[in-house]
Order: sequence, then structure tokens, then C-alpha cells
Amino acid sequence: MKKALLVFLTLMMVLGAVVAQEKVTLNVLNYQQADQAGYQEDVAIWEKFQKENPDIKLNIEVLFSEPYHQKLQVYAAAGTLPDVFYVWPTSRSAIIHEKKLAKDLSKLLGPDFLKEFSGAATDPNNQLGKYLAMLPQAFTYTSVMYVNKKLLADNGFDLPNTYDDLKRMVWKLKAKGINVIMLPNKDGWPMQSCLFSTVLGRMAGDDFVDAILAGKAKFTDKPFIDSLKVIDNLYKDGIMAREDNQVGYGEGPGLFVAGKAAIYIDGDWRAGAYITDKASGKALIPPAAQEKDFVLLPFPSIPGEVNPGVLSGIAGTGWAISASIPAGSAKEKAAVKLFKYLYSEEVQSIRYSTGSYVPTRKNVKADVEPLVAKVPQFYADNPKVCYVFDGMFDPAVYNVLNDGLIAIGLGTATPEKVAADVQKAFEVWKASAK
Repeated sequence: MKKALLVFLTLMMVLGAVVAQEKVTLNVLNYQQADQAGYQEDVAIWEKFQKENPDIKLNIEVLFSEPYHQKLQVYAAAGTLPDVFYVWPTSRSAIIHEKKLAKDLSKLLGPDFLKEFSGAATDPNNQLGKYLAMLPQAFTYTSVMYVNKKLLADNGFDLPNTYDDLKRMVWKLKAKGINVIMLPNKDGWPMQSCLFSTVLGRMAGDDFVDAILAGKAKFTDKPFIDSLKVIDNLYKDGIMAREDNQVGYGEGPGLFVAGKAAIYIDGDWRAGAYITDKASGKALIPPAAQEKDFVLLPFPSIPGEVNPGVLSGIAGTGWAISASIPAGSAKEKAAVKLFKYLYSEEVQSIRYSTGSYVPTRKNVKADVEPLVAKVPQFYADNPKVCYVFDGMFDPAVYNVLNDGLIAIGLGTATPEKVAADVQKAFEVWKASAK
């Protein structure tokens, strides 16, 4: 009897050891590409987790920009979402929120963990599905003017406060082969997200957008057409170059620092593109020049605006955990462990130091370069925000606007035509959503 018991216990210990050695596999969909700020640091973050957690195997798929969103849609529609994936809090990732394909993090993570983050980040009302499907890593301003104030001063110009200030720069700068403003828009989304959303907020306001969603206003109404006309005039007045609609998103920063434009428009996250790359030790803009030669400004006042000073802003991107993972399972525990690592003070400090964003996690400290240090001050100086268009509407609607803004930029479509196309797309989407 004792011998049999000993054999049984020995067998159980062996089986226990085998089970303990079995790895949990997590499929991860990451949003990144090699030319983005902090890429090498991102690689190191994942490698560190894998090294410290040999019992968890990570299968990581990495995509960026539209290919990422398209793949996420495919996975969601097929019911094959990765275990951990990158997501937007609003309509950019509508299918995740509307179909509740991500776990409720307020229940999964609990108050002790979530209290380390700002109230705006943990408020479910800031997400499309009105539950905590993901945890925003930042609050993002999608519209920032990166201004080469030295270039402007060298050409006799002060910092611009009005649209007319921009127009006055055109002749002199163009004569030297310098554009006033650069906004590369080959990828479609930058103009809509980084400038048009702010223009719409200034010319029409969030109430107008709410009225459209409620069926009480149309895209063909004057406020929306007037907003499109502002973009049209930027090209017609020579402030922006039509050729920018054939420039890829990744090409822009290099052209800007080469002196091809006095002003570059992008989101706050783009500050990281200009600082010192830790792998190469080189910066597109050396720290000393970041401090004295460059400044972050809001887009100047626009004739006819009804909401002066507002800028497009939105709860930022972050990570989600698939709702299909069984509750209480080893896979769920592994996913939570990875999630908490990605939001740890250590990792968030790294993200902050690369200029990726200013974290929503409280009390994160980092040694940042001057341009990144200017981002929180930009927030403080510009507290009024408005909607980001692709955060409010379905891809079936905002992709039509994206294409229309390119057409306006190329001079092949009028604001009225684009407004009509967007209204038609909205009506088709609304009918299909019933």
C-alpha cells in the first residue's frame, strides 16, 4: 500500500512538473513599423517579457497604418481575434466595441490596478461601447503644428497667429523652394485626422457632428462644406502643396527637417520622430535645436470660425484582451500578466522617453528631450478639444472623406462633391446598420 502510494505521488509530481513546463501561447497583434519612433525600444520591451516569462510564448504579428486596421477587421469578422491586440477607443475600431469582442478590463484588472491611471483613461464613457474594452495609454492631440521658428525668423516672419499670416509667407518662401505647411497625405488618413478634424471643430463644432449622427443635420449643410473649403483654399492659396498628397506618411519628417517646409502638421505622437534614436545615437533634430529653433503651435485662427482655438483630441490607443479567452484560464492569466507589463511604470517610462506619448499612467518619470518636454505644455496652453472625425464615424464613412480630401488636394474634386459623397456614404452605412 505504501509502495503504491509512493509510486502514485511520484507520478503526480512528474506530471505536475510536465504541466508546469508547458507553455501558454499568446497571439499578439502589435501596431508598429521599423521607421517609427521607439521601434528598437519596442522590440526590446517584447524581448524582455519573453525572457522573464519562459512559460509564456508570444506569437507576435506586426502591422501598421491601414494594413493593421484591415487585418483587425478580418480577424474580428472571422472570429479569430488575437489574444492581445492594439485598439482604438472609438469608431476606428468600431467592430471591437460594438460586438464586445474585448474583455471588460474594469472587471478583469480591478480598481487597485486601474487607480494608477488618470480618470479620463478609465472612464468607460470615453469609449464607443461604453465599457472599458481597452486602456488608453495617452490622451492624444491629433493636430499639432511643428514650427521651424528659426527658418521663419531667418526669412523675416513671426510665428503665425492667423490664416492671413500663413498667406503672407507663401511668396517669399516659395521663391526659395520652401513650402509654408507640409502634411503628407498619400496614406489618406493624415489630412482628415490631423487637420480637417480641427477645422471642422472650429467651423462647425461638436454639436454639428452630434446633429449629423442624430439625423438632424447633413454633410451637405453649409458648416461642413465651409470646412472643406478651408482645406481647398490652403492648396489654392499656395500654403500647402498639392504634391504632398503623393508623399507617404513616413517620408514627411525627413523632408521637414531638410528645410522643405516651415511648418509640419501631425499628431502629438510625431514628436518622437525628431528626437535621438537610441540605436543610432542620431536625431533628426539635435536636442539643442529642439530647444531653441522649434516650437509646437495650434493651427492659426480661421476666417469664419465659430469655436476659436479648439484642436482635435481623443482618448489614445491602447491594448485589449480578447473576450473569447475562457475566464479564469491559464491563457487569461498570461494575457493579464502581459497586459500589466505593457502598462507598467517601467514600460510606460520607456514609451514616454521615446516621445511616443505622454502616459495616462500617473507619476511616470522619464528623461525626455526638449521637443517631447514641450508636448505637456502644448496641452496646457490649448485645453479646448473637439472630435476627431474617424473617432466618431464608421470606416465606411471616414474612408470616403479621406479619399475626398485627397481629391480636393489634387484639385480633382470640389468641396460640394466631396460633401455629397460623404453624405451618401453615411446614409448607406446608417441603413445597413439598422
